[in-house]
Amino acid sequence: MIQAIRVHDTGGPEALIWEGIDLGPPGPDDVRLRHTAIGVNFIDVYRRSGLYPVDRPFIPAARELGSSRRVGKAIEGLKPGDRVAYAGVLGSYCESRLIPADRLVKLPDAIDDATAAAAMLKGLTAEYLLRRIFPVGPGHDVLFHAAAGGVGLIACQWANALGARVIGTVGSDAKATLVRANGCHHAINYNTEDFASESARSTNGRGADVAYDSVGRDTFPGSR
Repeated sequence: MIQAIRVHDTGGPEALIWEGIDLGPPGPDDVRLRHTAIGVNFIDVYRRSGLYPVDRPFIPAARELGSSRRVGKAIEGLKPGDRVAYAGVLGSYCESRLIPADRLVKLPDAIDDATAAAAMLKGLTAEYLLRRIFPVGPGHDVLFHAAAGGVGLIACQWANALGARVIGTVGSDAKATLVRANGCHHAINYNTEDFASESARSTNGRGADVAYDSVGRDTFPGSR
């Protein structure tokens, strides 16, 4: 038996219940994983409160890092003791879990547990934004809204490294300083500046090649 945090009835933090559950042995394609670090995200609150419906009871969170303890018979390339991470598989708030091996990524020793757990989901998000939605490269002008957020800080550094000129919008002067230190060539405080005009000025009137907008209504019409 292992300990887990489960939600039986939606609500506030009091809905998080610490209790014992049985895991059982892994199936032929599964790994029994011992968690060593667990990432958190605001979507965990949405699920707990009922804003995002989930079948109950459930174990919150969907990203973490751990070491494999037992490995199913059909799995190649993974052995007990390997350090692995995953994202997007609900049920991380627990000591151990069973998980399909094809959802795991082996980690090099150079990446510590806490960094991997914190960056896995945000890093994957930045990857598909920069390499799949629009392949960013040298000479591109990139407009990134909410640049001081978790995804933004990774994506802006990455876009800079790819050779792009990065324009980041933020909500305070302190955040503007932060994003300038993390890949942004230009930082725009949209509470005190007209970001559309500033973005156009930063690109000599041409506009950005791509705009990434996680804010929505207040920024979408002026994103160009």
